[in-house]
Amino acid sequence: MLRSGDIVLFQGDSITDYMRKREDPDDLGNGYPFFVSALWNIEHPGINVKFLNRGISGNRVRDLKSRWTKDCIDLKPTVVSILIGINDTWRRFDSNDPISVEDFERDYRFILDKVKEIGSKIVILEPYLIESVKSERTPNKEAWRIDLDPKIHVVRKLALEYKAIFIPLDGIMAGYCSSKDPLFWSYDGVHPTVNGSVLIAKKWIEYVERF
Repeated sequence: MLRSGDIVLFQGDSITDYMRKREDPDDLGNGYPFFVSALWNIEHPGINVKFLNRGISGNRVRDLKSRWTKDCIDLKPTVVSILIGINDTWRRFDSNDPISVEDFERDYRFILDKVKEIGSKIVILEPYLIESVKSERTPNKEAWRIDLDPKIHVVRKLALEYKAIFIPLDGIMAGYCSSKDPLFWSYDGVHPTVNGSVLIAKKWIEYVERF
């Protein structure tokens, strides 16, 4: 799918941000966007692709909507990769600030419509949750499923509707956690370890290369 000259933009929350240096527009952070770039350049040294990261920790879909012109459209990406949604659930449980499924879908649809207008290809990763990993920041995550699962279904529906490359990350993470300690992949059930970030990167390349 990727060709020389492509500009791939990664968008999302802290899972994408992963300590990137905001003052450096080319910095990819230390998470899966960095590993996608590294793995891609190792495996495809003759295909020159520019990778950009504009993930911001704590963002929800409505935050992407508010900065979409500056942090997406103005960058003229040829491929837009989006991983967003876990904070739309998290804020309900730690800040009593819920986001309805209807509002979530409306704002997600807005950003996808804007991407379609500039003719960019779309990659969508569904948000994921590993309930079995406990931490002080994310206790009792089993209750989160009531809120998160309907939003995951929205993401799946939109991916089909907008003909995006879809990466079923919630299912992928659950599968890998069934064969190896979940703490190997995530330290709190939301944020990936380095191993988890490499896994996401490898799956990103695997799914993108199919098209």
